Amino acid sequence: MTDLSKSPDASPSAGTLRKLHAARAHSAYERAVAACRHAGIAPEAAQTVPTSPMGRAANALRLSAQSLAALADTAPDPAADARCARNAAATAALAAQVATQIVAQAADFPDDRARTTAALRAALAASQAAARAAGGTAAGQDTALNAKADDTEERAVEAARTAGWT
Repeated sequence: MTDLSKSPDASPSAGTLRKLHAARAHSAYERAVAACRHAGIAPEAAQTVPTSPMGRAANALRLSAQSLAALADTAPDPAADARCARNAAATAALAAQVATQIVAQAADFPDDRARTTAALRAALAASQAAARAAGGTAAGQDTALNAKADDTEERAVEAARTAGWT
């Protein structure tokens, strides 16, 4: 991800922020896809009005994919781009919750549960950090909040990898 901390006095351009938020959004989306795949959630499980956790996760994944596709067709807007990253991180957290529930029911080894729980905690932390970077007066432009969101996203990727999701 782009490191904006090297020039704290300069305000990054909307284009630079787009790259930062888009990279985080794509990373979170890939984590969500991996968690859904690990949990056996097929794209066909998506429900417009979800009636199950699996339907809800698949629908969130579908909506995130649409948001990411829309990023390519719009002008850079730091607030909107940060919200897209926030939504993708929330999708990844939801997928991690469902995957954790499934592993808790099926895992034969406590280590699987521990790694999955760690991945869930990291996904929740990444979602919270992305929400802070996108919210309030930050509007996707606060260098410190963006750096924190990037850092927690990287930790969530590593935790998902350790859990065997990617």
